[in-house]
Parts: sequence; structure tokens; C-alpha cells
Amino acid sequence: MKKMCTTENTGELNNLQNDAAYLETQGILFQLLSRFVGSEKDVLPDKQVIPSKVLDTIAYIQINLKQPLTITQLAARVNQNQDYFSRQFLQYTGMRPLSYVHEKRIERAQYLIATSSAPYLDIAEEVGFESLPHFSKVFKKVTGMTPAQYRQQHRSVNTI
Repeated sequence: MKKMCTTENTGELNNLQNDAAYLETQGILFQLLSRFVGSEKDVLPDKQVIPSKVLDTIAYIQINLKQPLTITQLAARVNQNQDYFSRQFLQYTGMRPLSYVHEKRIERAQYLIATSSAPYLDIAEEVGFESLPHFSKVFKKVTGMTPAQYRQQHRSVNTI
């Protein structure tokens, strides 16, 4: 019959460990715990709460990357003036809405380039760009390399 792990026999097991093993185990546990415990300052500076309209917009962008997205449309969705919406979005995300959309589209494109052999035009359309030249220009602006360079780099990493 298998013996159940209880508080009593766990204490006995701890006593059987040598000091070095005990300290190593404690250190590992403290390292793990430190990942989850942080100061309040690390979580949100100045205790800012992100407005629900900004969070809603972020979720909407992620779900609708393939669709045409404009600042006018995004602001109208949350019943805000375009300028006010853009300032709020910048304040809470650190990016203007259009830059954020481009970055998220390129992140998805990077994934598709890295995990498939689909043509760049198909990938551009899949992530919401209407033309390959525009896609390539934005891709290079965001990543610092062309889609072909990115695919080549990714392939060379996987073959090592």
C-alpha cells in the first residue's frame, strides 16, 4: 500500500535531508515565490487603472486584426472623440492606436512566417494589410528586417 504524504511524514523527510539539500530546496522555493510576489509599484505605477474602453479596444483589435481598423472606427465603437480616444490609448498603452494595430498585425505575421511556408501576400492579407508593399514597409519598420530576412533567420535558427 502506498503511504500518503502528510504533514508529519513531510517533516520527517525534511529531517532526513542534509543541510545543503535543504538550503538548495528552500532557495528554489524562494526563487519561485519571488516571481509571483512583487511590490505594488511593479504592478501598476501610480495605481492607474486601465479604463474599460481601452481594454475593450485592445481586445477588439486582437480579435479583428484581419478587418480594416481605423482610429475613427475604434473611437466610435467606444463613443469617444478621436483625439481624446487616441490620447487615452497612448496614455495607457504607450502607443498610438494605429501603431498598436500595426505592431499586433506584425506579431501575428511573424508567427505565420515562422510556422508556415505561406506566401507573403497571403500572410499580409491574413493579418489585415491590403497590399504586399505596405505590409513589407510596416514589417521592416516594426522588426528592422524584411519578411524574407525574418523567414530566413527563423529557418537558420531551426536548423541548428
